[in-house]
Formats: sequence, structure tokens, C-alpha cells
Amino acid sequence: MRLGEKTVQTSEKRPGDDAARNRRSAFSQAAIADISGALNASLADIFALYVKTKNFHWHMSGPHFRDYHLLLDEQADQIFAIADDIAERVRKVGGVTLRSIGHIARLQGIADNDSEFVTPLEMLAELRDDNRELAAGFREAHAICDEHGDVASASVLENWIDQAERRVWFLHEAICDDEGRAPH
Repeated sequence: MRLGEKTVQTSEKRPGDDAARNRRSAFSQAAIADISGALNASLADIFALYVKTKNFHWHMSGPHFRDYHLLLDEQADQIFAIADDIAERVRKVGGVTLRSIGHIARLQGIADNDSEFVTPLEMLAELRDDNRELAAGFREAHAICDEHGDVASASVLENWIDQAERRVWFLHEAICDDEGRAPH
């Protein structure tokens, strides 16, 4: 009920009353589908980026091993920490979230890297670009949330955009040469 509206009680049961009564949120089914779809795509990218970040963390080598290894471990923890919050937002708006690795694979936009060897600078550049892509996906999800008046999801997306941009910045600076030029 909106402010200023009167509640009308009737004894007549209307089709869909049970479904409306059992919903967790006030969003329409179309809004739930749109918001859940956008957030689930972001969640799939979070898992893909997390695994890739850990992959590169485990396979890091070279003279800057320790610094890069620790940087990627820190970033992986931050990325993984977002996963539960995204899934819970999907549930709060009334949607269902990812159920399997296969579901993640179908929705992810961030590409896997199964190469046997990747140089440290290539790893950092790829993760920089992937975090940039993640931030772009968050912005798309934000626009969908705004369209449907989901201010809570939009608000947390803003924080996640900022975190992704910080990761982009750190990764970019880590691959710059002494004159501040990045290879890609």
C-alpha cells in the first residue's frame, strides 16, 4: 500500500493473490527478472575474476613475485567478499541466484585464462582489463536498478564500482615502467 491510499478488504480472492502474498519484495516480476539477471551476470563475473586472480596469484613468478603475489591475494579476497553480498541482493529483491559452476560459465562475460604460462606483466594487464570490464558490468546493473527504483542495489553497486576502479588503478600502476608508461 502506498501512502495516502486506502486499503479495501474484500472476501473475493483474485488470481495471483497467493503469489503476490508470498513475494519477498515489492518489485514487479519484470523488475525482479531484470535486476536478478543483471546481478547474476555480475556474480558470474565475480566468480570468474576471483578464480583467474587466484590462478595468477598461484602462478606468479619473477623478481617482483612477493609484491605481485600479495597484491593478487589481497584483490582476490576483496573480489570474493562481494559474492555473498550480490547473491543476497538477488534474494532480497525476490529472485533466484546462481546454482552451479555451469550456470556461472553460461553467464560470465570475463574470459578464463587456461594458458600454461603467462608473464607477470601480462597477468597484471589482463586482470586490470577484467576489473575494468567488471566495473562496466556493475554500471550496467546500476542503470537497471535505477530504472526499477532499486536504490539499495544501486547503492552497493556504487561501492563495488569504486573497489573495481581501485584494483584497476593498482594493477595499472604496477605494470608501468619508470616513466609511467603501461605496456598495453
